[in-house]
Formats: sequence, C-alpha cells, structure tokens
Amino acid sequence: MGKQSDSTTPSALRVVPGVESVGPYGSYGQMPVKNTKSSLSPPLNAEAYAEGILAGDRGILSRAITIIESGAQKHFELGQQIMGLILPYTGKSVRIGITGVPGAGKSTTIEALGLYLLEIGKKVAVLAVDPTSALSKGSILGDKTRMVNLARRREAFIRPSPSGGALGGVTRKSRETILLCEAAGFDSIIVETVGVGQSEVEVRSMVDFFLFLAITGAGDELQGIKKGIIEMADGVFINKADGDNKEKALTTCAEYNQILHYLRQATEGWETKAYTVSALTGEGIEDMWQVISDFVENTVKSGMLKHRRGQQAVSWVRRTAEDYIMGQIFGNQYIMEALKERENMLIEGSLSPAKAAKDIMEKIDELFYRKN
Repeated sequence: MGKQSDSTTPSALRVVPGVESVGPYGSYGQMPVKNTKSSLSPPLNAEAYAEGILAGDRGILSRAITIIESGAQKHFELGQQIMGLILPYTGKSVRIGITGVPGAGKSTTIEALGLYLLEIGKKVAVLAVDPTSALSKGSILGDKTRMVNLARRREAFIRPSPSGGALGGVTRKSRETILLCEAAGFDSIIVETVGVGQSEVEVRSMVDFFLFLAITGAGDELQGIKKGIIEMADGVFINKADGDNKEKALTTCAEYNQILHYLRQATEGWETKAYTVSALTGEGIEDMWQVISDFVENTVKSGMLKHRRGQQAVSWVRRTAEDYIMGQIFGNQYIMEALKERENMLIEGSLSPAKAAKDIMEKIDELFYRKN
C-alpha cells in the first residue's frame, strides 16, 4: 500500500515520475493523465495494460476496469495479473464514500466537490454506481449524464457502473477499480452509492472517509435506517442549505449534532459532526474538503488510516477468494446442468426447494472431491 516499485518490478513497468504530488502517505511521482482512444485497439496482455494505466491512458484504464468487472471466468486470471502489477503504485489517494437519502443531491454534491478539487490541482475519479435494471442488467440513472460539467474536464474520470444488485449499491469489483484509478494517477477517489435502504457496510469497507448526505424535512420513514448509517459516518452534511431553506438546514444540523454526541464514533480518535452545505451555490464545499483533509491528517498521524486500509486489504482478499470459488462452481458445466434440471423440477412442482438445494450442495461436494 503506497509502496514504490523495487528492483523486482518488471522493466516494462518502470515509469519516469512526472509532476510531484502529495498523498496521505507523502509525496510520489505521478504521470500526466492522457485522454486517448483505445476502444478499438487489439487485445492486450497484463503488462501492456499495467503500463498504459501507469502512463495515465484513460482508454486502457476503462478497458482494464471492464475486465475487472467482468463475471467471465476467462477474464479473472488476466484481471488478477493486472492488479498484481499495478498494486505497488496504489494507496496514495484519498478515498471518499458518499451516501444519502434519495433526493439528497448526491450527484450534484459530488460534481461540486469534484470541480472544487480540480481547481486546487487535484485529479478526481468518480465511481458512480447506478441501480441495475432488472431487464437489461444495465445502469438506470446514468450518473455521467448528471455530472455534465465534471465529465467535460480532462482531469476527471467518471465511471458509471451497474450495481448488479450488490449490497450498498456497490459493484463487487469497486475495490479493484479504486486501485486501478490510483495507479492511473487520480489522487481523489469518490464512490457514490445508490442510496440508503440497503447495507452500506460494503462502502465503509473500501473508503477512508464515509460521508452521509442528508436534507431537511425528511422524516424517519424516508431516511430508512438512518441511525445505522450515521453510526458509520465520519461526517454528516445537510445539503440544500440555501435560500429559504437555509434556516431549516441550520436547525437540522444542530439536531444531528445532538444525536451524534451520544453515538459511538465511527473512527477512533475522530469526532463525527454535522455541517451544512449547498451543492447548488457551492457554499460549504470548501469546508467539506477541509473536514476530509483534517480527517486524513488526523488518521495518518494516529495510524488509524493505515490500520483501516490493512483491514480493507484482508476483506478484499476474502472477497476475491469468494468470487473465485463462485466462479469455479457456477462456471462448471456439471453443476450448471444439475442446477438447470432442479430448476425445471421446481417449476413443475415435482421437487421441494429444500431437496433441490441439498442436491446441488451434494453435486458441489462431488465436484471438489473429484478435484482433490
């Protein structure tokens, strides 16, 4: 994590440092981001992908993310090879997760924050995870079209990805995507979730700072599992604090601070507080970044950030192993034929769900028994 290349790094991956940049672990060399078109290029090997990513080629970065997100077994090995090569160049960004109630203005806030970060010399990657259509399996909202001004900037990279029904509205490959973006030179990574209503633990397990965006006038029936989300938040921001709504926002902010005072802090050594912000006017966006920066400085000094990222790495390994096992099982023709047969029997009513599940588990045991 944040570790520089050593003598064992393949020569093809040696990158001449460009402009000196500063991340939470100190300064490091960073190549300028290129905007090249690679969509029609021939297939690449892992070394070529890694070299392109480290050089800031956004076309190759996009293709690498597609490979990582792919559920195809043939892409798994290539994806893991790419990750192994770029891993020494990761860990130098600030990772921010943003969630909130529906209608809180998450995309507008992210765009405002992203544009501010660009103005102060940062390079921003936004992983905007959309809900998945039950019919087409594609993204429904199209976050890129809702961040038009940010999408126009060459220093920014926006990647809308369908959630695939994953908990928290996060794709199962979001961790790897974060690392790919870091290796490409993006020093501020923002992960937007679908919204409150599903488990947000997945988001918390892959970012440094977890931000909860709230609004005024939304009761508990709209805010759903609000208390559980607040307990994981490092900062609560009341959006739409402008015009006639500003006084209400200040009142809501005070109420949240009263609640936060009695809750267990999400990060040891850091006091979670509530603030007001207006993504529409930009008021409070600079303060939002200052809060995030103070958090990073505090947790780097205390060692909490290093500890958290270590735990996240363990979680990533376990998730990767789970993905591999699931791929081995459901990519096996023997298992899939047995599953299809039981599904047809379930539809016909000639088999109970419990018996069907038991049969499939026995087939899986047989598969692994034969392999061993």
